[in-house]
Amino acid sequence: MTRLLLLSNSTNFGAGYLDHAMGAIIEFLGGVRGIAFVPFALQDQARYAAKARARFANEGVALEAATPDAEGRSLLASAEAVFVGGGNTFRLLAALQRSGLLPVLRARAQAGMPYLGASAGTNIAAPTLKTTNDMPIVEPASFDALGLVPFQINPHYLDQAPGSTHMGETRETRIREFHEENDVPVVGLREGAMLRVLGDSVELRGRAGARIFRRGREPVEVAPVAELRELL
Repeated sequence: MTRLLLLSNSTNFGAGYLDHAMGAIIEFLGGVRGIAFVPFALQDQARYAAKARARFANEGVALEAATPDAEGRSLLASAEAVFVGGGNTFRLLAALQRSGLLPVLRARAQAGMPYLGASAGTNIAAPTLKTTNDMPIVEPASFDALGLVPFQINPHYLDQAPGSTHMGETRETRIREFHEENDVPVVGLREGAMLRVLGDSVELRGRAGARIFRRGREPVEVAPVAELRELL
């Protein structure tokens, strides 16, 4: 059974790293007390891993950072659970592809290893990274991601501010552009929101809602807690 906890963001305004989600994370992990961490979305991976390690240590959970090599593949192949951190989605996916970790991560998650993602780590749980907000600072071999869920996700979803004078595309406009070329549902996941996937169940949880976009239809507003099983 696939077990995923997909966070829109790792830090809420006014709170510390993962503070808004840690209760849900510990519940999700159950008795797991050791996780592998994938820090590839940021350039300073050592510093990123140290930050995550210290935060999870406060909860009695040991964290070991994966490296983009054979040792990293071995770690992911035997890990009790994995946390894929946020940053730049293009850099994350490219590193996973180059290192050969992408198929290992996919196989373990499909086999039931708990998968925790935040931001970029949530993006790559979708079929592709076509709905990321990030700039393509590197070029991955393809846009194909893990495909752990059959729908796309747009973390950090932003509504247009009332009275805004910004004349550029809104997040909704960008997603509508995606649907001009693709027929895959998109979950616009606001800050503080998360998706918990357990087998054939998808629940919207957290402190914020989401917007569900489908090709040829108007977006649907959803508030937590909500069952989104139809997305599967």
